[in-house]
Amino acid sequence: MMKKAGGSQVKRAKRTMAIIGGVLAVGTACACAVGAVIKLLLDEALDREEPALFRKDRDSITGGFNETDIYKAGQAPAKALREKVTCRVEITNRDGVKLVGHWYPCENAKRVVLAMHGWRSAWYRDFGASSDFWHDNGCSILYAEQRGQGESGGETMGFGITERYDCLDWLAWLEAHTEKELPIYLAGISMGATTVLMAAGLELPDRVHGIMADCGFTSPQDIWRHVAKKNLHIPYDLLRRPIDRMCRRKIGCGPGDDSTVTALQKNTKPVLLIHGTDDSFVPPEMTLQNYRACKAPCRLLIVPGAEHGVSYLVDREGYEAAVKEFWQEFD
Repeated sequence: MMKKAGGSQVKRAKRTMAIIGGVLAVGTACACAVGAVIKLLLDEALDREEPALFRKDRDSITGGFNETDIYKAGQAPAKALREKVTCRVEITNRDGVKLVGHWYPCENAKRVVLAMHGWRSAWYRDFGASSDFWHDNGCSILYAEQRGQGESGGETMGFGITERYDCLDWLAWLEAHTEKELPIYLAGISMGATTVLMAAGLELPDRVHGIMADCGFTSPQDIWRHVAKKNLHIPYDLLRRPIDRMCRRKIGCGPGDDSTVTALQKNTKPVLLIHGTDDSFVPPEMTLQNYRACKAPCRLLIVPGAEHGVSYLVDREGYEAAVKEFWQEFD
């Protein structure tokens, strides 16, 4: 059983909502106040440096999934992965941003995995639990640090819209540094899942044999609308136009400019989609939308009782069986 967020988290969330709600109330009479709220929310979504308000109280955004016992059980394998001896890799992407990755080679590898972590997370945190499973089953793995996070450069994130192009730059590195006969798989969790699914709409190398996406959202606009309504109780659609304008000034594109649904309608690579039924951050329906949209072979694993990003920990046997079957079918 998973432990629900405690009373302290609820109180902090209510306090944060009261602050934002108060500012919005003033905003009905003062456009400047509304602009300040939008800026605060976009800074939280996109900036490397998290606003102090949310740094102390991120549960108000995420729904508190990281307070569950099963999520905390992933901290030990995350620490173990971080301490493993990996080769640090640096590239410069097409935007001139330095990107950092961690290469974890496998002797007698059968395939290569490019792994993209999630929003305000880290490579070792999101893939710590599944790392040994991948490696023990013949995967050499490149754990990429997403732009605007960790050791990679850039001051902003793009919720997959900008990061999808980074996948192409990492794939170029893999093609140059790994054996030509090895298939490559893109893998991602949360925003990393959205990143690799949006990359599916681009022209991917022939060596890419598939994409594995765990609990991804369909677009920045869709997840922002969902979080605003469900967790923050803010009328997103009333603020959509100024959000779009400010987002374009910040990262050069709008939150609704693209989606995984659009990408998967053009995709030609096999896809494995994974999501937990109890995800309080990204609704499972978004993965079902992706499943319905995908024109290429698509496999679906829904894990009962799993919160955000912990499907492997909740149903290790089912998760491993689905991934092995996917590799066996498309290697």
